[in-house]
Amino acid sequence: MSNLHNALQTHYEQMKLGNVRSLAKLLTAIENEDPAIHEILSQFNTQLSVPVIGITGPPGAGKSSLVNALIDLWVNQQSQKVAILAIDPSSPFNLGALLGDRLRMAEHFTNHAVFIRSMATRGALGGLSHKIVEAVDLLKHAGFDKIIVETVGVGQSEIEIAGLADTTVLVLVPEAGDDVQAIKSGIMEIGDIFVVNKADRMGADTFVKNLKNALHQRKPSSWNPPVVKTIATKKQGLLELSMLIDEHAKQLDTNPKKIRLLAEKAWKLIAAHKMKNVEKESLELSIKKELDTQNFNLYTFVKEYTKLD
Repeated sequence: MSNLHNALQTHYEQMKLGNVRSLAKLLTAIENEDPAIHEILSQFNTQLSVPVIGITGPPGAGKSSLVNALIDLWVNQQSQKVAILAIDPSSPFNLGALLGDRLRMAEHFTNHAVFIRSMATRGALGGLSHKIVEAVDLLKHAGFDKIIVETVGVGQSEIEIAGLADTTVLVLVPEAGDDVQAIKSGIMEIGDIFVVNKADRMGADTFVKNLKNALHQRKPSSWNPPVVKTIATKKQGLLELSMLIDEHAKQLDTNPKKIRLLAEKAWKLIAAHKMKNVEKESLELSIKKELDTQNFNLYTFVKEYTKLD
């Protein structure tokens, strides 16, 4: 373990000097739960104020196109360094990340101011990788000005992103329907900024109006979620969106959301630690063995497996 720790420590020092290869190796160590990585993580100042922007929304909303346009604005026009973590669904068989939408960001792959990494959910409930907290904290120490986390946009991933990101951008399209009530209430609650993408499509203005009316019904707070119209493929509306993201980041320190964010991150880390010895392969073997008995009961099995009384 000592040699492993020394190697990771060297990568950590190199990462801080801008070595992208070392950053990638450390992210791999986090995903693979290398035993020495905890000592690296323990060195972190977890209060670094690097904005983490969550981009979420239903499939087909144009999230990847929006991210691509934001990268172009921040990197090429504002000379910022940006990291993107794209959270992809995993195959239950090989636990790999699907890279389909990442191809849309291909133009940025050779840009030294941009770092793009796909992370598999690896079966994590809610659609987010259980190692995402550590990965984001690592990126905060790698000298980036902004970190984008793009979710797959299915199931509970939209809800979970609010427990990770400083600013949650919910991307919708006019096709969501005139009736905003059709949008799940839980998703409506987590957005800090609402984006109506593909705003050149029919019904966009009506949808924006209904969305604003629905947001007025939310509990009053120090931040009233704005609605922004964008056409990501034409890079329209991006400057306004960028300014709102920066504005929201500035008021976070006085926002009670900061405490909730830290509590959610702590919960994820504690849950992952408690579950680290529970593997699906061993569960399958144990269930296969128990199925040979005539009176198999899943709930009794779980109680005994976790040694709950």
